[in-house]
Amino acid sequence: MAFEDELADGKIQLHSRRLGRELAMQFLFQNDLDHEEVKPDVLDKFFENYGSTFEIPENRNFRKGKEYAAQLINGVIEHHLKIDDTLKHFSEKWDIARMSIVDRNIMRVSIYEMLFVADVPPIVSINEAVGIARDYSGDKSGNFINGVLNGLKDTLTRPARDAVKEL
Repeated sequence: MAFEDELADGKIQLHSRRLGRELAMQFLFQNDLDHEEVKPDVLDKFFENYGSTFEIPENRNFRKGKEYAAQLINGVIEHHLKIDDTLKHFSEKWDIARMSIVDRNIMRVSIYEMLFVADVPPIVSINEAVGIARDYSGDKSGNFINGVLNGLKDTLTRPARDAVKEL
């Protein structure tokens, strides 16, 4: 599936969910560095700063991307203990603190989607995570992320995903 569309003027536009995942990863990366408690105004400031740093079209696609990013960010924060426990379990022999901050947050977003976002098939979330890693992280990150997330995917059934959502 293509995640980008080329517009008539030659610019590339990310699909809203891909944009949301990237924004969420960037916010969580920044939050990891700052060790700040996340409050609603912090998220608003992030989007404001993002808009002042990059030329962002205020169109439906970007608005939907921001909405999805906010859903992902709030979900990862709300379920961070479950997500990090899951990440620890499936990243055998790796201490989360030793992982690349980018990789760690890409996987947090994907794990949240796999466990708590019913309309995103796990394989789509994994493919997106690997694609984002290709754009933002090191050469071997995609393989590492793919391995960790596939380990989780292989344990999930629809009832298992539903049971986690009830926690």
